[in-house]
Parts: sequence; structure tokens; C-alpha cells
Amino acid sequence: MRAGDALPVELPDAVREAVLAPLVDHHCHGVRRDDLTRALFETLITEADLPAPPGTTHFDTPAGLAVRRWCAPLLGLDPHVPPAVYLARRAELGAAEVNRRLLREAGIVAFLVDTGINGSCLLSAAEMGRLGGAAADEIVRTEQVEQAVAASTASGVSYISDLNDNLAAKAARAVGFTSVVAHPHGLDFDPARPSRGAVIAAANRRLADPQDRLADPVLLRHLLWAVVDVARERSLPLQFHTGYGAPGLDPHRADPTLMTGFIRATQPIGVPLVLMHCHPFHRQAAHLATVFPHVYVDVGLVPAHTAAGAAAVVGELLELVPFHKQLFGSDGHGVAETCYLGALYYRRGLAGALAVRLAAGEWSVPDAARVAHMIGSGNARRIYHL
Repeated sequence: MRAGDALPVELPDAVREAVLAPLVDHHCHGVRRDDLTRALFETLITEADLPAPPGTTHFDTPAGLAVRRWCAPLLGLDPHVPPAVYLARRAELGAAEVNRRLLREAGIVAFLVDTGINGSCLLSAAEMGRLGGAAADEIVRTEQVEQAVAASTASGVSYISDLNDNLAAKAARAVGFTSVVAHPHGLDFDPARPSRGAVIAAANRRLADPQDRLADPVLLRHLLWAVVDVARERSLPLQFHTGYGAPGLDPHRADPTLMTGFIRATQPIGVPLVLMHCHPFHRQAAHLATVFPHVYVDVGLVPAHTAAGAAAVVGELLELVPFHKQLFGSDGHGVAETCYLGALYYRRGLAGALAVRLAAGEWSVPDAARVAHMIGSGNARRIYHL
């Protein structure tokens, strides 16, 4: 069963076809190529990076139940089988076959893969595309580029030119950039470009211990502006991780309205800024996308993690955000189940939200179908030049 084939509501044929049309997943990560222990699998279906408390399991979450309901049949099992049965079948098939089945059945026509999470255990962008029967392109993690430059450059002065050169080289082979500035610092950063002297001084301090994660606010700001310059030259968008996320994220500093000054400063430049995940700040993100012409939003991993509750979040975006500003991104990572469920619950959530509007006579059938195509693939094709 392809992701979303079992929609929760009846829709006119044209709208159903639009909801089920192939999606452009504008932000995901590589999934594991190796066979997994139960403990590792459980951490990969949640944003937690630690095991569940003793005597409990991460399968007792909306995502855990969704794995057993929707992924089990793709592995030849009955829906709702116990976790142990599911994982035994997963091990029997092997990671390559599980990945092939789940990625292909997600109904993705193009994977845009954030390659910032390293490791030979993860599929590359090309491998994600091959197993999923889809096109695949790279989204460059800006902080990863900076880390490589800091580890190899000779001085604070060369740090600036080396960073520019490396970003430009990466941009030539990618369709966009992404930043996780919310994790080491928060989105409440000073929006102004730092001076060259301040950058050189901060870079010299950085080079004393370049293996540390970048946290210096001057260099973080410099990195963002350097990326904006390269993105403008190459007509590439820049993604920002906001809202719901990993344990290292300080939630109250991940509200995208905190970076309004930066958004306003970049408006004349015209580089598209994509606010990802956003929940529980999706209403704030919606405001930014409404008032700034270069701002776009998605709800990323939220549909997969809220599962049956996805319709409420998807519906709220339809209430608030211009339809040409919304994107689909699964934020699938670690296990292919997250990619599959991201697509499935996005489609189910969108179907439910569209059905309400159609039944109320608020939307016509052609409008509902057009919006579904825009959000599912058309908007991504436009801003990523696919």
C-alpha cells in the first residue's frame, strides 16, 4: 500500500489524485543501512536520544503505534503486530530490503537530503534515490562546511576566504542550504553582519580548538551571511530548523519569530528562507510566511510524530499560510519508517483538511486539487529549481 492510499475520507477523484500524486520531500536525512537492535530502533522513531524509562518503550507513542499499523503490512505482517514480531520480521528481511520497500512505497518523486548527519551507516542521497525509485539531490548543512574549514584553515584571515570558497564549491552540486543555528545558539541572534575584524578575531579563537561544535555568536552570524551571499549568487534557498526537535535544542529559543530581524534584513536580497518543523510555533511561522515574500514553511516531522493528530496541524497551516508558501518535508531520518510515515500522515492530514473545506462549500474541487499539487511538489520544484 503506497503511503496515503488508504485516505481517511472520501474525496472527489481529482482531489484524491492530487493528494496521492508523487511528492517532493524537500527535507529528509539518510536512513541506516545496517540491521538495528531494538534499543537503537526505538531511539530512531522518536526525537529522544535515550531509551525509554525502565519498564516502558518508545513504541508506546503515536509514531510507535503508527509503525505497527502502517509499516507492518509492507513487511508482510498483519497490522498492529507486537513490536517484537515487527522487529523480528525487519531483521529477517534485512535493512536493504526494508529500506527499499518503505522508501519506494512512500510515493516520493524526489528526495532532497540534508547530508549534515555523518556516518558510513547512513545512506547517501544517491542511495536514497536509488532505493526509493526517485531523484535525489543534496541539501548542504552549513555548519558542517564551517567545521571542515575550521579544521584545515591556517589563520583567521584565510578562514573567511576558505569558508566562501568551500560554500561556493558545495553550492555548485546542491539544491539548497540548511542551518541548525537554533541548536547551538538559538534563533535570537543579532541579525547584523559582523565586521571583518570581529570575524578574524573570533576565527583565531576558534582555530585554537576547531573540533568543538561552532557556538561563537560572531562566527554563527558570519556563517549565515556568507551562506546568504552564496545562495543569492546560485539562486538557492536556505532552510532553518525551528520548533520541535532534538534534545539539544532549547525550545523557547527555537521560535522563528526570534529571527524576524534577520528575515527582514534578507528580504531585499530575495534568498528564499524555509522555516522547517515550526511546531509548536507554526502559527508564528505562518505569520512570517504571510508578511515576508521570501519566507516558506513546512511542519516537517510533526505529521509522522503526531500520527492520527496530523490533520489538526496540517489544517492550521491551511488556515493561515498562503498556499504557495507551504512545502512537504518528511524530515525522515535514521529508519525508513520515518520517511514513509511522514508521507502517509501528510497525505492523510491534507485529505482530512480538504474534505472539511469541500463539504462546507468553502473550496471548489479544482482549487482543492491545485493546492494539493502546489504543497506536495509544485512549490518545492519552483524554489529549488527542480
